[in-house]
Amino acid sequence: MNRRTFLQLGSTGLLGAAMSACSNEPPPGRYTQADIALLTAQQRAERQLSGTGPHGRQVYAGYRGLSELPWFDLDESGRLRCTDESIPYAIDIHSHLGISTLFAPDIDLQARPTRLRHLLDCDASTPGCELNLDVYANSNFTEQMLQDLERSTLAQGLWGSPFSATQTIPALLDEMDAMRVEKSVVLPIKLGFPFGDDLTERWRRGIEDAGADKRLVAGLSVHPRGRNRLEEMRAHAATGARVMKLHPTVQSFYPDDPIMAPVYEEAQRLGLIVFFHGGRAGIEPPSRMRYALPRHYEAVLAGFPKLQVIIGHAGARDMTNMVPMAQQYENAWLDIHGQGVTALDEIIAATGGERLLFGSDWTFYHIGMTLAKVLICTEAPSTRPMRQRILRDNAIALLGLN
Repeated sequence: MNRRTFLQLGSTGLLGAAMSACSNEPPPGRYTQADIALLTAQQRAERQLSGTGPHGRQVYAGYRGLSELPWFDLDESGRLRCTDESIPYAIDIHSHLGISTLFAPDIDLQARPTRLRHLLDCDASTPGCELNLDVYANSNFTEQMLQDLERSTLAQGLWGSPFSATQTIPALLDEMDAMRVEKSVVLPIKLGFPFGDDLTERWRRGIEDAGADKRLVAGLSVHPRGRNRLEEMRAHAATGARVMKLHPTVQSFYPDDPIMAPVYEEAQRLGLIVFFHGGRAGIEPPSRMRYALPRHYEAVLAGFPKLQVIIGHAGARDMTNMVPMAQQYENAWLDIHGQGVTALDEIIAATGGERLLFGSDWTFYHIGMTLAKVLICTEAPSTRPMRQRILRDNAIALLGLN
C-alpha cells in the first residue's frame, strides 16, 4: 500500500482534525456509542472475572508483596529483588523519567532519591496497597490515588511534582539492577507547549551525562502538528535515537490522520521505530479516548510496511480488537505492559510469543509488576520457551542489539 492509499484510508481524519479544533464532538464514525459500550463492558467484566482465570487470585500487599512469588525476595532494606538467576536479563521497551514542563523547575536527573515514588505509589504504606495482577494495571489506583495522580500531573507543569523529582536516572538503574533488566528504552513525549517542552533533549543529555547510554536507550518524540517535526526527527536520528514515541490520547491526534503521513514516511526512511500508546486506558479524559481505538492504527501498519510499529499496552482495554489486527501485519509489535495475567495468557496463546515485548511503563509502575506477570504466564512447560523471547529476544531482534 502506498501513501495515496494511506491518505484514502485515513481521509476521515482530515476533516476530523479541523472539526475537533472547533467542537468536542468527534466526526462521524470516529467514536460511537458502540465504542463507549465496549469499554464499559470490558471494565465491568474485568471486575467480575478477576481471580477466576487459570492463575486464580493474584493479589499482593504492594510491590513488596510480590516477594511471596518464588522468583522474588526482600533484601535487608526491605526492597524487592528478583533473585532467581535462571530468569533471563530483560529488555524493557517502555520506560520514562520524571516529567517537568512549562513553569516547573527542571528535575535533577542525576540525583539519587531517598525513596523512589512510582505514580502508583503502592509501597508508600505498610502493608502496601492492594496490588491485583489479574486486572488492567491502572485498576489498582484507588480514587485517592487518582486524585494524587491528577495533582501530580498538574504539578509537572507548574511548581514541580514530588513524585517526578524522585524518578531519576540512578533510581531507574537501581530498579533495573534489582529486577534483572539489562536495558531500558526511555520514551519522552512532546506535549506541544510553547516552552519547557524539551524532554527529548533533556533526557538524552541526562543519559549521556550519567554515562548510562549502554543501559538506557534514549528515545525521541515530536508533536504531530509541530512545525519542525521532520527536522527534529532527522536531528535526533543523526545522533543515534532509534525509537519515537507518539501518544494519540495525550497529543490529540488520530494515528491515521493524513497530516501524519510525512512523519511515517520520514520515520520509515530514517529507520526509526514508532512507539504508539495504543488503546483506551479508561482513566484518560473521555474527550481523548476517541483517538486510540484499534481501527485508527490499521492504515499506518498497512500503508508503511517497512515501518516497525510498537503498539503500547497491547491495546490497553481494547486488547481484544487490537491484538487480532496487529497479527495481520508483520511490522506490528505489541508491548504487553498493563495487561492482567488472564489477558496476557490470551495474548501469548494467540501470538505464540511472536513480536511481544516486555515493557514496565516505569515511572508509573514498579518494573516487578510486569515481570511477575510474565513469569506467572510462562511458568508452565508449554509456555516456558516463550519467557526468553518475551523478556529479551524479541526486543533484541527489533532494536538490532548485540
